[in-house]
Amino acid sequence: MIIKRFTVNPFQENTYVVSVDSGETMIIDPGFYTANEENAFVNYLETNGLNPTILVNTHLHIDHVLGNAFLEKRFGLRAFAHAGDGFWLEGLEAQARMFGLPMRGPKPSIGLYIREGDKVSLGKETFEVLEVPGHSPGSIVLYNRAQGCLFAGDVLFEGSVGRTDFTAGDHGVLIKGITEKLLTLPDETVVYSGHGPSTTIGKEKTGNPYL
Repeated sequence: MIIKRFTVNPFQENTYVVSVDSGETMIIDPGFYTANEENAFVNYLETNGLNPTILVNTHLHIDHVLGNAFLEKRFGLRAFAHAGDGFWLEGLEAQARMFGLPMRGPKPSIGLYIREGDKVSLGKETFEVLEVPGHSPGSIVLYNRAQGCLFAGDVLFEGSVGRTDFTAGDHGVLIKGITEKLLTLPDETVVYSGHGPSTTIGKEKTGNPYL
């Protein structure tokens, strides 16, 4: 399994492109906003012979979905996401106005709502869906047990946790979810966050001041 990170848009959001030997590819949280960002992504796919087949949003804040419409138009991909964040997508234009970001395409749509207990398959790889709300009510994490890694969205960062001052945020719920569902994973589990560098569960368990 190969993981490629693109850091994009004014929010410096991490978009992850996960591929397997067959060329099947999953895009997690596409934040592409400019044509240059989109082109860099497409060039990476073409250079490596990759076929994007799955799109997953860990949550639906604007910085994580700016590229959804592009992927829907170019590749016919509609996102997997949690229903708890549907209201964020409905209010996408309002989010864009709040941050002064003109929308470059139509509002994207959801192809499948996923929740805790579901599994997302990419070739022979399996990603378990864990619900960890608090940053947003529909925040999910994708955990690959065999590879020892998880894609945490904006739930957990190196030395920090997700903001909870947005609509429907809840700090107590977030910390409870991280403690019960993430810190119980093996210490060597690699955490790929929605912003900033990757980290490990062990590092955050012992050194994260918010936990």
